[in-house]
Amino acid sequence: MSAEATHRPGIAQWTTWAPILGAVVLAATWERSLPGVVAVLVTAALFGAVLAAVHHAEVIAAKVGEPLGSIVLAVAVTVIEVGLIVTLMASGKDGVETLARDTVFAALMITINGIAGLCIFLGAGRRGLARFNPEGSAAALAGVVTVAGLCLVLPTFTSARSGPEFSPSQLAFAAISSIGVYAMFVLTQTVRHRDFFVPVDRAGKPLDDEDAHGPAPSTRAALVSLGLLVVALVAVVGLAKVLSPSIEQAVDAAGFPQSFVGVVIALVVLLPETLAAAKYARAGRVQNSLNLAYGSAMASIGLTIPTLAALSPFLSSPLELGLGSMHIVLLVLSFVVGILTIVQGRATRFSGWILLVLLFAYVFLAANP
Repeated sequence: MSAEATHRPGIAQWTTWAPILGAVVLAATWERSLPGVVAVLVTAALFGAVLAAVHHAEVIAAKVGEPLGSIVLAVAVTVIEVGLIVTLMASGKDGVETLARDTVFAALMITINGIAGLCIFLGAGRRGLARFNPEGSAAALAGVVTVAGLCLVLPTFTSARSGPEFSPSQLAFAAISSIGVYAMFVLTQTVRHRDFFVPVDRAGKPLDDEDAHGPAPSTRAALVSLGLLVVALVAVVGLAKVLSPSIEQAVDAAGFPQSFVGVVIALVVLLPETLAAAKYARAGRVQNSLNLAYGSAMASIGLTIPTLAALSPFLSSPLELGLGSMHIVLLVLSFVVGILTIVQGRATRFSGWILLVLLFAYVFLAANP
């Protein structure tokens, strides 16, 4: 079979129909209560869209190369996630004032601990050591530390407002700083120092894109996959929202707090990136996995906060961004462990496991605060 046939999402391929089916199911079930059988079918459509998104992200990465391919998937997921947050905040329901903070923090913990930890664990499994470029990974993590500190930690300690909120001028500064950091990161990653973000072999030499993906697909195939990727991600995020009442019922039945629903939804929304990153790690391209993890974390903050800052005058509820003391401790622990892991340029399965334990701690404490 030719490389073109391998990458082309043809009519008979499930990766073409799964995103479309997911979008149809989303349109048919939006804002409706779901009986048990229908909820199962919606769940099946959601996971079909997740797997299709991973496939189409890989096709795009094969066309544009790394690290640009990782950026496309990270930004696509984040933009749709931001749209969902803004829609829910505009509804004015109870609890939406902390929705952005809780969603961004959940995404942050899942990416820097869950995705990064899983991929280091997988990458070191067959080879004994997971190898990556410390210059690029450390720079990316430094950007995540900066925007997370500015947007999620500082509001807890500022005094301009009584609660964990920024004043309008403080929010504007945090938004401009966040988008500036993210823009400079993308410029560094794709133009000035692209070699820092390319996966390396055991000898530390950069790997070619063709080693991972085979020959690049045609421009037409890549554009079709880009469109299907967007449809798949809309379906993933939308169906996660459709399933949220069922998730809420399950959370209530388990005796967990309602805030745990956000954690479950974040885990579902980030599934495409998690599966794509794990596939890279199993192929020995842990740098690609870290590009996805840290790029997603930075995009989640660098796109969400500026968007909400611009829309804040039109939102009926306040915007509480500051984390509580328990979450600040978890965030600091995550950053310290992440820095100690990344600075070496190589890591064992033990290092990946430590990061995963921090994710488990976050999930457990979200269920049992």
